[in-house]
Amino acid sequence: MIVRILGEGQFDVPDTALNSLNELDEMLVATVESGDDDAFTRALEALLAGVRAAATPHAVDTLDSSDLILPGPDSTLAEVRALLGDDGLVPG
Repeated sequence: MIVRILGEGQFDVPDTALNSLNELDEMLVATVESGDDDAFTRALEALLAGVRAAATPHAVDTLDSSDLILPGPDSTLAEVRALLGDDGLVPG
């Protein structure tokens, strides 16, 4: 799966990482719903760090579309709330 983190670029994430990313996504959704800015910032950082740790950078010289687009690390709680779907940010 190709994941784009806004402002950083694309990453190739193996399917084996999706369960752990979904757990991090669930924590992020909970913080958005609670409105706790500090917890939200930590949860967003954890999700993005999880992607970076599990993935390899996608080749910069290719023009592949992203399967998933995540907000950048400087995104606000309100911005992420607007992006959330029924499955959070990470489907599954």
